[in-house]
Amino acid sequence: MLVLASQSATRKTLLQNTGIRFRAEAAPIDERVTEVNLLDSGADSAGIALGLARAKAKAVAERRPACWVIGADQTASLDGEGLHKPADRAAARQQLLRLRGRTHRLHAAVVLVHGGTVAFESVEAASLTMHAFSEAELDTVLELEGDAVLGSVGAYRLEGPSVRLFSAVEGDYFTVLGLPLLPLISALRRLAPELLEPLP
Repeated sequence: MLVLASQSATRKTLLQNTGIRFRAEAAPIDERVTEVNLLDSGADSAGIALGLARAKAKAVAERRPACWVIGADQTASLDGEGLHKPADRAAARQQLLRLRGRTHRLHAAVVLVHGGTVAFESVEAASLTMHAFSEAELDTVLELEGDAVLGSVGAYRLEGPSVRLFSAVEGDYFTVLGLPLLPLISALRRLAPELLEPLP
């Protein structure tokens, strides 16, 4: 059995689209407390994403010791400063205005845990540049997006109307969406190929 330690709709959809069978379970961790502890230990944006992904996978693996458990997380940073999911649409608007005309970084981590042991982990990076959009264009995008942007560390969805705010993306699309699928599938192919096979 493969378990995704997440209730993220985007991550579930990405994994479903591969045809791999899995179940999804929320990880019983306090992400903000875990993030603060990682920051206190000196972790950078990539290290925080990896630490959170590990914590999620290990927490679910404790309940499912016989399963392969996927943990994933994503961080965003602008000039070295971490960004977080906005509390409301007004906060999303302010964050997007900060990103306007600038390039920021995303780090997405994926971890596989089996039998309580980390069997695989990877951190991928992407750089995203927004064009110098007008406030009217931003308001249009936010109206189209609604509360969907509140679930993103960058306050946008590249797979939604927010794509209109961007001028360039350097990096893997799945990394931008928060689940580095290609490294994950490669790891499953090597470590547990039976999980990639359809049920008889």
